[in-house]
Amino acid sequence: MLNKNVLNFIGCDCGYDEANIVLFGAPFDSTASFRPGARFGSQAVRMESFGLETYSLYQDRDLSEVGVFDSGDLELPMGDTELSLDLIDKRCGQILKEGKRPFMIGGEHLVTLGSIRAVREKYSDLRIIHLDAHADLRNDYLGVRYSHACVMRRCWELLGDGHIFQFGIRSGERKEFEWIREGHVEIHPFCLDGIKEAVRRLSGYSIYLTLDLDILDPSVFPGTGTPEAGGTGFMELLEVLIEICKNSTIVACDVVELSPHYDASGISVAVAGKLIRELLIAM
Repeated sequence: MLNKNVLNFIGCDCGYDEANIVLFGAPFDSTASFRPGARFGSQAVRMESFGLETYSLYQDRDLSEVGVFDSGDLELPMGDTELSLDLIDKRCGQILKEGKRPFMIGGEHLVTLGSIRAVREKYSDLRIIHLDAHADLRNDYLGVRYSHACVMRRCWELLGDGHIFQFGIRSGERKEFEWIREGHVEIHPFCLDGIKEAVRRLSGYSIYLTLDLDILDPSVFPGTGTPEAGGTGFMELLEVLIEICKNSTIVACDVVELSPHYDASGISVAVAGKLIRELLIAM
């Protein structure tokens, strides 16, 4: 059994045995391709969560009623990518083995691979819904195969064709989109159109939801390592997340790429915290 974290995300303080969802942080950003700092995201969002109410007016439900246990941040060795992924895999595996759902706060997007390794062991029908500004489908980045620019390619290697559904993508290298056109993944570029239809088609499958916060426009969310103009707004994203969670079998989830020190105003941390609250309630 995991021990309770001393500083919890607000409302996530039920006992481990009673919890349906287990929250944990993965403070890792060793492969950040532009601006590092996502390792500080999970602690920042916990601290700032106390500026939020536990009650959601959007969903008319209180987070304290959901049953979320916050197990704190993993201690991940900066500079050792494989060991970090292995530790994430083990934490997710432990949570799943005990009949609970993991909810990971990154960290850069490569941390998703560690979770996927564990989740696919339990759910052979696993599908990924990926919300992001970037395709993350490079075979390597500067010769490195384990990079946040390659995370979805590594996930595809585990799951195969037709298992990854991408939304909001508006950036990537030409080779990525040529590879996409070969039919390996399903992509809905630039916007969130097609979510309802995809959710309908994925009914009955086990879903891993991964949210890269840079899907939001930098005018809404500047606190990220690779900001990309032309993104979605807060309310549009929130409505889609609730739609996915209410109409899908979400077996695990992550929220990644908050780099708080690039936004001195604190707006980005506040946005991330509210989205996390709503996801936890909707799940």
